[in-house]
Amino acid sequence: MPKVTMPQLGESVAEGTIGKWLKNIGDHVDKYEPIVEVITDKVNAEVPSPFEGTLTEILVKEGETVPNNTEIAVIDAAGQAAEASPTQATPTAAAGGGAPAAEGENTVAVAAATADEAHGAGAASQIGESDNGTSAPSDGSAPSNGTSAPSTEPSAERTIFGTGHGPAGSDERPAESQPTSAAAAAPAPPQVTAELTPPAVSGGNGATAAVAEYEGRMTPAVRRLAREHGVDLSLIAGTGHSGRITRDDVMRFVDSGGAAAAAPRSAPAAEIMPQAQAQPAQAAASLPARAPGAAPSKPGSEVATAGGGDELKAQTPMRKAIAAHMVKAKQTAPHAYTTVETDMSGVIALRDGVKGRYQAEQGTSLSFVAIVAKAVVEALRRHADLNAHWTDEGLVRKGAINLGIAVAVDDGLIVPVIRNADQLSINGLNLAIQDFAARARSNKLRLDDIQGGTFTLNNTGWFGSVASQPIVNVPEVVILSMEAIVKRAVVVESPAGDSIAIRPIMNICTSFDHRATDGAQVGRFVQDVRRWLEAVDGSTSIW
Repeated sequence: MPKVTMPQLGESVAEGTIGKWLKNIGDHVDKYEPIVEVITDKVNAEVPSPFEGTLTEILVKEGETVPNNTEIAVIDAAGQAAEASPTQATPTAAAGGGAPAAEGENTVAVAAATADEAHGAGAASQIGESDNGTSAPSDGSAPSNGTSAPSTEPSAERTIFGTGHGPAGSDERPAESQPTSAAAAAPAPPQVTAELTPPAVSGGNGATAAVAEYEGRMTPAVRRLAREHGVDLSLIAGTGHSGRITRDDVMRFVDSGGAAAAAPRSAPAAEIMPQAQAQPAQAAASLPARAPGAAPSKPGSEVATAGGGDELKAQTPMRKAIAAHMVKAKQTAPHAYTTVETDMSGVIALRDGVKGRYQAEQGTSLSFVAIVAKAVVEALRRHADLNAHWTDEGLVRKGAINLGIAVAVDDGLIVPVIRNADQLSINGLNLAIQDFAARARSNKLRLDDIQGGTFTLNNTGWFGSVASQPIVNVPEVVILSMEAIVKRAVVVESPAGDSIAIRPIMNICTSFDHRATDGAQVGRFVQDVRRWLEAVDGSTSIW
């Protein structure tokens, strides 16, 4: 009978911990249905069944940690569970690395997204920006342009991370919603592995808001289940590994009438706030005493210290991964920085000139990020040493220009990669960026979408930043941040003489690994980016 093995949840992850079995021995399992929660120090994921059948044997118990590719379960895909021997119904602990499958057996390793290549840069990119160059968050989705390479890997379920600031967004101001594109992304072909279940979109009632704000550990599927039943997760004590809230915990709470009891929490904040503020002493007195140094009951939860003033927010596995990647980048790559001012008058004229028609035809806005991305990839054609990875053996120049765009999401950052970005027009880059932003927000990026980057672009201008020093996304050697477009008084040179004029100026900030390159080369590259942007005008083609 086919066996499920411990998936590799990252290129540098060698083992995983069984957090919770979602199915019991003898249960029927549908194809793509999650059967187990797997935990590592970098990612948490629900592992789906690659086929339909009956779970006949659990080989690794909850809480046990085993190496990748260790057999963890047996599923009778032929419908012969009744013939299974009695001993198969007893869970057994896996020892060591797990024996290989016998000849003729079908061993299935369920793939999951890697984490290392998805660690972002030191400042997150916001997809799109408002008319003044600072971007605003939006819930609008964007069309797929089909530029992402097809993959048979499952979608990532909050398993790909980066670092930086703010939520993912779109191109318009906060008061405006982003229209949904008429060009919907094509459905993925049938795959052996299933897409991991994304969390549901939050509703408008108070219980749902409590679900969204709860910071305890659980899978997106459990969070979605809680939203569907209007359950306030802060009222549930998790029984899963390390205090995780499970499906059973939610359903027991619902069956006991807890969801109905939680309904009053949906009252407007204006009604709740005065009551909470009027009883601080009572609330403090109700907190149980905890010995100094005692660990919080749930990882990721905020626990008040004995003094009552400070709070400890325990690291989540995602935050640990981000921290490790950033420390590695700063400790191994000696960073150097450069900043160049760029006149964006022509870029703004181009965008304003096609804005209405582009929105009508494409169903989305034309982002400044796409125009800057085009300038970057055109400059990289002339600077192959910067489109590279640094290794102990030396600099590896990459044959393809695969541009990573750092995108902020609710609980971290990810860096999806636009492959062969230099072969795309401004329109192609814009659609690719908007597609990645939409799929990142819904946790539908594939493994292939976050691998193979050769250069990373940030947009730190969306929150008004005018200068930043991003951390290089090692093993890449350069990262570029586009800052806010700000009107400034500048000196304008002309045959008639110098004059003072108001111009929309954007700073281009770069950080680079000084082991791989020097300031002169990076300076020439940034000047090429600047010249390309300042040569743009209303007649520049975006197609």
